[in-house]
Amino acid sequence: MNIENAQKQVDDWIKNHGVRYFNELTNMAQLTEEVGEVARIIARRYGEQSEKESDKNKDLGEELADVLFVVLCLANQTGIDLQDAFEKKLDIKTKRDHNRHHNNQKLK
Repeated sequence: MNIENAQKQVDDWIKNHGVRYFNELTNMAQLTEEVGEVARIIARRYGEQSEKESDKNKDLGEELADVLFVVLCLANQTGIDLQDAFEKKLDIKTKRDHNRHHNNQKLK
């Protein structure tokens, strides 16, 4: 699946099941909430905080998918071709960061 197809799948889902997109501000708040859920799992599972019993069955993949879904919603409703934007960003990062990362002693 590529990003373009994912955007279309989300748009089709919204049209068939979601009635309409939440407005951009609501989706931004929802994105923040979903990222917080990812952070909670990572902090407790991989960080130094102890994992609460109620968090042990949380699925990190499912929470990351929630983040992706809302990002795709925001891209759709603001007219962003996320496939194109991602490819451009990857090109920029490749040109800018290749030598920097290879020369970073902290990464050796």
